[in-house]
Amino acid sequence: MRISEATGDDVAGLARLLWLNSSDEQLEQQAIDAFTADFGKWWAAREDMHVAYVARLDQPEIVGMAWVALVPRVPRPGATSRMSADIQSVFVMPDARGRGIGSALVKAASEHAMGAGALHVTVHSGRKAVPVYERLGFESSRQLLQRHRP
Repeated sequence: MRISEATGDDVAGLARLLWLNSSDEQLEQQAIDAFTADFGKWWAAREDMHVAYVARLDQPEIVGMAWVALVPRVPRPGATSRMSADIQSVFVMPDARGRGIGSALVKAASEHAMGAGALHVTVHSGRKAVPVYERLGFESSRQLLQRHRP
């Protein structure tokens, strides 16, 4: 398994994983091509605040991804460059699961966030993945609240 920071050359592979993680199996090729183009533009405009990590096995194809969104925080006296981070869109292809790929991706994304100066890293997880995040050192917090759209 190889974990690396994604580059512009990975746009199509990342778009494919995002597509597979959010759509049914009967996808139209034209629709995924359009999404790939839109996604490439979106990421190019946000590269400084959205970093992706990818996993590969023996082949060049990407089998997993994890994103970290870096969010500048309001400065405080003595701390003018505060940052927080959020892990997003973690996905591993079903046939590659159970090998620690997701955990390795989340670790790489979290380490990147801390290296960029994030004070904390959050994740909004599905129920099944909560134990995985807890094993990686994430904890529930009563101070982190959410407000949902009405």
